[in-house]
Amino acid sequence: MNTRLTSVECPLALHAPARPDSVPVIEASTRQEPANPWITFALVAVGTFMIMLDTSIVNISLPSIAETFHTPVGGAIEWIIIAYLVTIASTLLTFGRLSDMVGRKPVWLAGLALFTFGSGVCGAANSLSVLIAARAFQGLGGALLLSTSVAIITDSFSYDKRGFALGCNAVVIALGSSAGPALGGLITEHWSWRWIFYVNLPIGICGFVGSEKVLRRALNTVRQRFDPFGAALIAAGFAPLTLALSFATEWGWTSWRTVLCFGVSLAALLAVPAVERRGADPIIHLSLLRNRVFTSALISMTLAMLALFAVGFMLPFYLEELRDFSAARSGLFLTAMPLSLALMAPVSGSLADRFGSRWLASGGLAVACLGLVAIAQLDARSSDWGIIWPLMLTGVGQGLFMTPNARALMNAAPASEQGTSSGLLATGRVLGQSLSIAVAGAIFSGLGGAEAGRTLMETKTNYSGVEGGISALQMTFLTGFHTALLVCACIAAVGIFAALIRGPETEPVVRAVSKTRATRSIQNQNAIFETPLRS
Repeated sequence: MNTRLTSVECPLALHAPARPDSVPVIEASTRQEPANPWITFALVAVGTFMIMLDTSIVNISLPSIAETFHTPVGGAIEWIIIAYLVTIASTLLTFGRLSDMVGRKPVWLAGLALFTFGSGVCGAANSLSVLIAARAFQGLGGALLLSTSVAIITDSFSYDKRGFALGCNAVVIALGSSAGPALGGLITEHWSWRWIFYVNLPIGICGFVGSEKVLRRALNTVRQRFDPFGAALIAAGFAPLTLALSFATEWGWTSWRTVLCFGVSLAALLAVPAVERRGADPIIHLSLLRNRVFTSALISMTLAMLALFAVGFMLPFYLEELRDFSAARSGLFLTAMPLSLALMAPVSGSLADRFGSRWLASGGLAVACLGLVAIAQLDARSSDWGIIWPLMLTGVGQGLFMTPNARALMNAAPASEQGTSSGLLATGRVLGQSLSIAVAGAIFSGLGGAEAGRTLMETKTNYSGVEGGISALQMTFLTGFHTALLVCACIAAVGIFAALIRGPETEPVVRAVSKTRATRSIQNQNAIFETPLRS
């Protein structure tokens, strides 16, 4: 039986710490790439695009879904979004670690299968409760995919090509996010909201078949035990946190439900280090967080998402409530930021392959910070170009930041923990996005902007005779809008320093050995696996 390590899933250098019950570990060797890693990338792109499309496509269809199930918009209907997000946030780290234990392929295939099946159930749901349960099921599939996608790309490309590949992945993320609202509106208007879920079926099936043929199963070199207690604590930490951030504005930041969720989350997350430190095979090796490059990249990613995700949340209010633009016209304006991100991300990835990430990541956040300040200067009479160029500037800054930062984080992690690192990266992104909406929404609402916007929408057909009142409402709206974005700009500024403190990068930590020794180590390892199979 041929058991050579030719997997596209993991490099030959495995850095898991040696333990008494472990099979001998290859401490260093050369990386063996698949014949064409871009085929692997294309398969990952299919899954990533599907996840990002589904995240953004559902929101615009909520009114139609509410009408179908005779439910008011708000309240129970919001759980269609919340169930999906809570499930993803609470399981990303666990599934990332699972991919380190059993290999990327089974986790990736399970994610495609669960997400595709869940999409079919969502489309066929005959009640709101079934739809919400199916969305949670979809969230499990989404977490399996998101937790391994970056790890698969990192494993498949050599050190000097990894940045460009991750930049192309950022393009897929941007395109999936930007296509969602427009595609969702067209599907809902001309067919039915059910087809926003059915559209995932052919994509998921093709992705599953292709992944089964192309991805190869990795042979584990270390026997590992799953850590259920650590996984439960992580879920108990992130699930109520995501829930509280989603509903804090509606419940009130000091309500008992919000305080309870934050309390449970804090207690669980504080207990994680003590539990993981004592575990033989923890979900998170805390030594990862002692790596300055890794921790800096993780913190700066969370801060960047906290600062930048609010733009997509706040701009529709500005465009539709203050400026009275149509939803279609507003959607076109909103594409300026992801499209400029998509153009810049591969370029910054290639630059990171040559020069490292420290100055690119910090410079990108500096550019994005300037973009946020420029967006915060918009008023009721800003021209179309006056709206577009700040969004483009912010997107360029985000594109400059994201790819080098992700590359630095993945390069700083040992090969045996690429799945965990991918899960941490995705968790930081999701947590930052949730915090961004919560913070921006709280500031905007607290300063009266949300109420002023609703009033403007109600009175937009009766402007004559109430000019003074309209001007006052516009000023109140803009005060909340500007303040929220300026706070985000301050957060981005903090992120600049978080990116700078990582210091200079080094190549992935691999103890150099000769090609002959590496080959001999692989042959010895193959013999270990072949002996019981032949007997």
